Amino acid sequence: MACRRRYRRVRGSDRRVRTVRVHGREVAGRLTVVVGVLALAAGGVWTVSEVARPRSAPVTTEIPALEVLAAPVEPGTAVPVNITVGGAGGPGADTPRTGQDALTTWATKAAPVVGVPVRALRAYGHAELAMRSASPKCRLSWATLAGIGRIESNHGQYGGAVLGADGRPSKPIIGVPLDGSPGVRAIGDTDRGRFDGDSTHDRAVGPMQFIPSTWARYNSDGDGDGVGDPQQIDDAALAAARYLCVGQRDMASAQGWWAGIMSYNNSVEYAQKVFGLADTYAKGAQSVKVSG
Repeated sequence: MACRRRYRRVRGSDRRVRTVRVHGREVAGRLTVVVGVLALAAGGVWTVSEVARPRSAPVTTEIPALEVLAAPVEPGTAVPVNITVGGAGGPGADTPRTGQDALTTWATKAAPVVGVPVRALRAYGHAELAMRSASPKCRLSWATLAGIGRIESNHGQYGGAVLGADGRPSKPIIGVPLDGSPGVRAIGDTDRGRFDGDSTHDRAVGPMQFIPSTWARYNSDGDGDGVGDPQQIDDAALAAARYLCVGQRDMASAQGWWAGIMSYNNSVEYAQKVFGLADTYAKGAQSVKVSG
């Protein structure tokens, strides 16, 4: 089926990323990353003191793009509806201290409307608010992150996993080995198996499907526990947001949006699927209001 296209294999091997500097320091390195990063909107903090290990053996099944429709739109000609958390000017937009409560209320109300689990929706919304503070010119919407999360792991629920209150799937989400087999780029081990449990080849990991070498550069702590964990959805969503916003990219412009998604996965069909999902999520959320 079309949903069995191996998107992350192309994405993981094709990502060319630049090291991010925060407070003049590189966010990079192998295995253990120590980063002092600014406090973010909505109460999140990027402070990574160590790297989490997989809690069990890898799941060796492929993580496919799920059965979603590609939007009939040509690359670079349009951008999905860019509604923000709570709607334009809604609660959480400019309230770093009180934004968490508003965000949770918004996610709880929006989840049944847009069809995204509350816990995942909250993570995508938090990442939007974080980037609104850290990189305001990026104008990234939660809906784009939700579109990526749906395709990559069904919002952390792939393979029967359940996304827990702590933001982690009940079993690790780990892709196939990037071993050069047909349709797969060869990527040798870069993390000694620390993230993916494979000391021979890299594998994409977590709800947003980062390969270990890319995670090492964008390792983020979205839930404020001091540990960057690609399996934890707040961490993964924030890392994906930072990746998409690199270089002050404007994710609310057609050119910027398509460039960002194509950098995440160099596939037009993949981008069209994300477009359709993001547009649908955003339009559905337009009716959701949270009183201040």
